[in-house]
Amino acid sequence: MAEPLVITIPHKLGKEEALRRLKPALGKASQNFPALKVEEEVWSNERMDFRVRALGQVAAGNVQVAEDNVRLEVTLPWLLHKFAEAVQKTISGQGRVLLEKK
Repeated sequence: MAEPLVITIPHKLGKEEALRRLKPALGKASQNFPALKVEEEVWSNERMDFRVRALGQVAAGNVQVAEDNVRLEVTLPWLLHKFAEAVQKTISGQGRVLLEKK
């Protein structure tokens, strides 16, 4: 099994504001990327466990929101792991935009 992809995005919003912005984000991502289907999204306090399907492959992971960063860990199946660099750039870029102080 491949190593999980781990992305940490720093922010200056505080935990509550970061959570408010992130909670609807997975659903919006699946609207913007029709190939991405959310199969499971479960929030427990500041942690979300999720399972998504893309290109017929299932990826599972979690998001943990802290006072000054968001940490995403996802295990990609072999086919999606080939796109890990592109996935990392997309998630990091979109996450930074979402967590910018406005």
